[in-house]
Amino acid sequence: MYKLNLDSKATKLSNGLNVITIKKDTQLASINVGVKAGSLNEGVNEKGVAHFIEHMLFKGTKTRDNKTLNDQLEFLGGEYNAYTDFCSTVYSVTCLQEEIEKAIELLGDMVIESTFDKDELEKERGVILAEIKTSKDDIEDLSFKRINEIAFEYSPLRYEISGDEESVSRFTKDDLLSFYKKFYTPENTTITIVSSYDHEEAISIISKFFGVWNGTLNHRDKIEFEKNKEVTVTTYKRDIELSTITYLYTLDNIDKDEELALKILNHKFGESANSILFRELREERGLAYDIYTNLDLGNDIRTLYIFTSVEDENIEEALDAINDCIEKIKTEEIPFPKSTIELMKKVHKTAVVSTLDDSSELSNYVLNQVLEEEPIDEFIHDMERLNHIENVDLYDIARKVFNNPTIHILRSDADKEAEDIDE
Repeated sequence: MYKLNLDSKATKLSNGLNVITIKKDTQLASINVGVKAGSLNEGVNEKGVAHFIEHMLFKGTKTRDNKTLNDQLEFLGGEYNAYTDFCSTVYSVTCLQEEIEKAIELLGDMVIESTFDKDELEKERGVILAEIKTSKDDIEDLSFKRINEIAFEYSPLRYEISGDEESVSRFTKDDLLSFYKKFYTPENTTITIVSSYDHEEAISIISKFFGVWNGTLNHRDKIEFEKNKEVTVTTYKRDIELSTITYLYTLDNIDKDEELALKILNHKFGESANSILFRELREERGLAYDIYTNLDLGNDIRTLYIFTSVEDENIEEALDAINDCIEKIKTEEIPFPKSTIELMKKVHKTAVVSTLDDSSELSNYVLNQVLEEEPIDEFIHDMERLNHIENVDLYDIARKVFNNPTIHILRSDADKEAEDIDE
């Protein structure tokens, strides 16, 4: 049995804050503060508010203005960052062990005491609007945006995490504070810290700066799952060099026991640098520079995407090639020998060791496991379960997953620009 050498401890503070401390012999410490609130939690008139709040927490607190806060974060000498996704908002710092207490102080000040200054809000509104406009120039981002709009009628997945120009343009300070007060509470937040501190010392420092935080999560709307539409849609954009092809499958019918087989299949099918799709479209046919899949098996988002970009005249051949690969897997014409499973054991073990060795990756991994309400040692169970996966499991899951996709094709055609669903 593969052993996990992870000295971790879960503690719940008196205010409800969930803290996972990980003691590691390291000079590089890392802390993540994860609030279980992302774009899936937004109402129809709140699109982009979670992302806006993430930006505003760097814009000043009751004791530090924008410049002072960011100067002190920079003076830690490490890396500080934040991101908003569909399910959560995360603030992180990785720095030398001797700087981690200051990092905890600054993160506590940001999360608890941000002022949402109106002048800073107006400045940041312009920044976010520029971010939204920039994403329209990235055909990869635009392709994913459009397929989600096509695939779903009511799911929050059809909306961009950053929101749209209309919603971001009208948000007020009260709008941001309303969402902030609802979701930014200690019991809706998890902190993970990887450091050389003993557990008691780490908890003592976190309690010092986060223990005064209060607030209660009164209500959380249930996230409704929506299956993707089975449809193929072409949209257009001026002045793009390559056309794109995107597939989307939703995975509402996959149970926990089937997830590992799907992960293995996905790696071999489109995730690795030597995948089935890569070999067929690039190496054999010379149609695309790159093609990849993206698999999400979270509690609220369960999707599989295929993405590539090709010359306009090669669209039909590329579609045929992708469909042919899928069909040959489903009919077992593409072999999955025992070496496929052995390869995945190596890939998985490499990922585990890499995560354990890197304080930042370890802190982020543990945070995401906790936010998804999954065990932090799940990768060890996966290592053991790999011994029981056979090639028939890969074929079975392929036949279950690869059905009824949404397909979006983005092409260049100035005359049809008016038909764009986005512009």
